[in-house]
Amino acid sequence: MCTLCGCGESHDHKHDLGHDHDHGEGHVHFGDGAAGVSVAGMSQSRLIRLEADILDKNRSYADRNRALLAGKGVLALNLVSSPGSGKTMLLVETLKQLAGRIPAAVIEGDQQTSNDADRIRETGAPALQINTGKGCHLDAHMVGHALEKLSLERQSILFIENVGNLVCPAGFDLGEACKVVILSVTEGEDKPLKYPDIFARADLMILTKTDLLPHVDFSVAAAVANARRINRKIQVLQLSARTGEGMDGWLAWLDAARTMSAGGPQEIAAE
Repeated sequence: MCTLCGCGESHDHKHDLGHDHDHGEGHVHFGDGAAGVSVAGMSQSRLIRLEADILDKNRSYADRNRALLAGKGVLALNLVSSPGSGKTMLLVETLKQLAGRIPAAVIEGDQQTSNDADRIRETGAPALQINTGKGCHLDAHMVGHALEKLSLERQSILFIENVGNLVCPAGFDLGEACKVVILSVTEGEDKPLKYPDIFARADLMILTKTDLLPHVDFSVAAAVANARRINRKIQVLQLSARTGEGMDGWLAWLDAARTMSAGGPQEIAAE
């Protein structure tokens, strides 16, 4: 739990990675309490009450967002990654491919600047920037205000680009249909094990920057295995927004997800 916003892993959501938590000398672990986290000066029971209150309020706003989006048949995706994963570049290339075929809009989350929203608007898609200040993630209340200002077309796609962070966004439902976690091949393949919450909650993992695979020490097989160790149902796509390799699979996934959100066939396939 971060002391600023109170976010963190729900105390009833743990991950069994196939080993015990007695790490021995040289390792300090603060996640074994009932709350799954430690904050100086606060008891585990108080942390649990605080987290429950924050997440309950967020869930109420998320339910409102979900109802509004469903009423318009809008597919909303919550995109989560570390900074530098290639999220914005992927969004820009996706919007270019969707232009003239499927209407789309973007909510951009960053602590400061409107740089990413400006890049998105250059594609012709509407984009609204949310600056969180010291906040480390978007929440459903922020997204609800953004939805009031965005004119979403019926049966369109709404991409919500969360603040670059694999930890805090995991616990906050924004009213989206799916969480999509983005992992670049310039990061470690053990990220799913280090930051399990978001991989446990994600419907899809996208491995980006695959054009760099010949130049980096990254095992795709290990990354996929680690993700499925956390979430056996997670779907996986591999692509390079720079070269376009794998983009067809992502666009096909979007088509299937959009059909499902409009009440069509209830299956989304990914390689």
